[in-house]
Amino acid sequence: MCNFRAIGLAVGFVAASLMGSAQQNKLYFGVQGGLSIPNLEAGSGASPISKGYSSRLGPDVGVFADIHFSPLFSLQPQVEYSSQGGKKNGVQAISASEFNPQAPPNTYVYANYKSEAKLNYLQIPVLAKFGWDFGQKKNWRFAVDAGPYLGFLVSAKNVTSGSSPVYADPQETQQIAPTQSFDANEDIKDQLHKANVGIEGGVSLMLDIRRQGYVFLHAGGNYGFLNIQKYEQDGKNHTGAATLLVGYAIRLNG
Repeated sequence: MCNFRAIGLAVGFVAASLMGSAQQNKLYFGVQGGLSIPNLEAGSGASPISKGYSSRLGPDVGVFADIHFSPLFSLQPQVEYSSQGGKKNGVQAISASEFNPQAPPNTYVYANYKSEAKLNYLQIPVLAKFGWDFGQKKNWRFAVDAGPYLGFLVSAKNVTSGSSPVYADPQETQQIAPTQSFDANEDIKDQLHKANVGIEGGVSLMLDIRRQGYVFLHAGGNYGFLNIQKYEQDGKNHTGAATLLVGYAIRLNG
């Protein structure tokens, strides 16, 4: 069993160390929000169920600390609500067992409808950030950041709509069931792993506001390393998203 007390003490020690270091450096607290453009990438050896996703749109919001250790380097831990998932529109694979419990494993049927996997995670990245001041007054700053994250699944739904016959092949030449409705809103959280790990990063353009804080525009992305499905029949996919964010950080010391 995981020793949560030890983990809590370790996290507290790291946080205290960072805050102690930050007392001698610039320390900012900020909020950010904007657009997430996620997709689901088919994992290695993925079945037809995992393939064919395109990007969807969703929100990405968070809070962060920006701890400057030098004019060049800062560390940015943050907590963010991240929209993930993807969508399909057209012919897509369905496990044959959904229509025939006696169907052999790893066999599929096909139908033409819309589906959208709406996944939402709480992600906790720690980003190494390198920045350079520029402009006549040195009040503009360009920065790049990257680092690992730990993600926790908050909610997961698969929303489908449309009606279609069911076919034995993706070319829709062998109909095996009459037209039926695919309108549904299914909670699939129990079919997915509760945690994920990955990497995220991006670039920022910042404007200093009278030495009291800064506003910024950030373009970046994130990618999860683990297959999100618990069960092989549900496919193998990795999360990932491009993000476009705006925000404001206020200076807390100095």
